[in-house]
Amino acid sequence: MTKAIVLAAGAGTRLRPLTYETPKPMVPVVNRPVIHHVLDNLLRHGIKEVAVNLHAHADQIRGYCGDGSRWSLRIRYSHEPHLMGTAGAAKKLEGFLKDGPFFVMSGDGLSDIDLTEMLAFHRRRKSLATMAVKAVDSRFEYGVTLTNASGRITGFKEKPSWGDVFSNKVNTGIYLFEPEVLRLIPGRKIYDFGKDLWPKLLKMRKPIHAYECRGYWTDVGNLAEYRRCQMDCLDRKVRINLPGTERRRGIWVEAGSVIDPKAVLKAPCLIGKGCRIAAGAQVGPYTVIGDRAHIAPEAVLKNCILFDNVTVGRNVHLSNCILGAHGHVKENITVYEAAVLNIRE
Repeated sequence: MTKAIVLAAGAGTRLRPLTYETPKPMVPVVNRPVIHHVLDNLLRHGIKEVAVNLHAHADQIRGYCGDGSRWSLRIRYSHEPHLMGTAGAAKKLEGFLKDGPFFVMSGDGLSDIDLTEMLAFHRRRKSLATMAVKAVDSRFEYGVTLTNASGRITGFKEKPSWGDVFSNKVNTGIYLFEPEVLRLIPGRKIYDFGKDLWPKLLKMRKPIHAYECRGYWTDVGNLAEYRRCQMDCLDRKVRINLPGTERRRGIWVEAGSVIDPKAVLKAPCLIGKGCRIAAGAQVGPYTVIGDRAHIAPEAVLKNCILFDNVTVGRNVHLSNCILGAHGHVKENITVYEAAVLNIRE
């Protein structure tokens, strides 16, 4: 049986201030934590046994995911008091992973990758290790992967520049390994897949391949990518389960929300559970409102992401803003230019 490990122990420094109180895998994308969507996709491809490694804010991830029964999965946890690196996390779970091929998924990457097809590719190539790669327009934030015509990996370029026109296929951090690789990872040592294990496998001339992911993938690693993936979800560019009921084209509303008939909703937008949207308020386009939000009269929200329990006062105009959980924006304020707010009373 194919298993998976979901890496959820990172600190999420590039998403601060959002991750001061929320671990990166728990940051909401269309009102569900990123890790929720990762687990959805694992279930979609028949993977039922999952391990999740934990470090920062471990109680939040464990509290939300529980034993995995809400997905019909079986989840076990591996707490790391000190970070072991991505490969070190897998080594710590060697007893769980040793029985067959296993996927490694990033708990903060949003993707609808076809894991069934990736497994079939892995088996056809008789690969020891397969890396999912994705063609992207810009190479500079990611390392690129070099392959031959059959997909066999021939090299890596960690920090490509304009002069490095080798490839635009980047490492997504989604891997498929045969359990033999676990023997190549030293125990009780910080060890990383990207920096340590993959170069080692290449140097040893092991059969390692790159599977080109033709579906959606993005690293929800910084604020710009975080905003973009929300928009992509609302535009249905990614196969993802959008919560709520689509009341009209492009407008999703979850249960228990009360929206005044004189409020204006502009597609695409999504409103969470138990919200109150007052008369004269304008929501959207490209706005996601978390659960139990209160939006006062004449408030205007465009391209915004609101976490749970946010209050937006009368005549507040927000454009391209992110409001953290329990944020309160008082009346008669206008904020533009991609501000990240966490204002409380």
